[in-house]
Amino acid sequence: MSDIRKDPVTGRWVIISGKRAARPGDFTRTRDLPKPNGRCPFCYGHEADTPPEILSYRENGNGHWNLRVVPNKFSALRVEGMLDREGEGLYDRMSGVGAHEVIIESPDHEMSLAGLPEKRVEDLFWAFRDRIVDLKRDSRLRYVLLFKNHGEEAGASLEHTHSQIIALPVVPIQVQEELEGAQRYYSFKERCVFCDIVRQESANDARVILETDQLLVISPYAPRFPFETWVLPRSHNSHFETAEPSLIQSLAWAMRAIIRKMEKVLEYPAYNFLIHTAPVQAPPLDHYHWHLEIIPRLARVAGFEWGAGFYVNPTPPEESAQFLRDSGL
Repeated sequence: MSDIRKDPVTGRWVIISGKRAARPGDFTRTRDLPKPNGRCPFCYGHEADTPPEILSYRENGNGHWNLRVVPNKFSALRVEGMLDREGEGLYDRMSGVGAHEVIIESPDHEMSLAGLPEKRVEDLFWAFRDRIVDLKRDSRLRYVLLFKNHGEEAGASLEHTHSQIIALPVVPIQVQEELEGAQRYYSFKERCVFCDIVRQESANDARVILETDQLLVISPYAPRFPFETWVLPRSHNSHFETAEPSLIQSLAWAMRAIIRKMEKVLEYPAYNFLIHTAPVQAPPLDHYHWHLEIIPRLARVAGFEWGAGFYVNPTPPEESAQFLRDSGL
């Protein structure tokens, strides 16, 4: 079983996964994402190649599947077992309890998220929502991370379009830092910082890429990476899983549109997207506001960034927003 270990200096938790033990040669990168044994386990008709599905959306409820959720075959965490928190001198560890799931977004191997019909993109966000609602029933789990790696440079190990869910028994330090920053702002101004961002960016549209009556899509004021993009709901809500159905519909439209814009302007980049949401066991939070971030993988993180925690971004967000806004999609 894997360990979850805490860095005593930074407080950062790290999963040490014995199942994924790798020799030096295993880290060699290839340009094309492989199909195991020449056969993609996510394609229609290959359902036996994955663990049994946890959730599926099907035509008329019982026909051809449009989306499947399955446990990750090489999961770093598992639901079974006790947390077994313990200290080893100055070090802290716990057993690798959690969940790691894969959302297979389409039965079609050649399909991409941007190419899916809007309703199928909406299904992805409903699957995220449904799985959080189920996983949060387990009181051991504190945070559910929702994300997608698209392309080899973004960390995808298979080219068939899919997203992932990882449920953790701790709140990651990066999430905790964001929560604490939002709390400091709220304590001083008695307003949500994300609500203020929505108001200010709406009033001065230099960094606005697109908008609906429920969502604002922007290049953030201080982006770490070129063409980093945020999707912010206009109404305050700390937990993604409590979003209204109309907001999920709007999110599907906006997500499909912005990925298409990036594909046109940036020539089909690899990218990551992730949903920032409140810890699942937390009550509704006045100071925090769920949102989605999209990061095209255009620049490499090098020594300065790792050493200083500073990011060097060669593209001003105002220019990124204009390029994407003017793409015509």
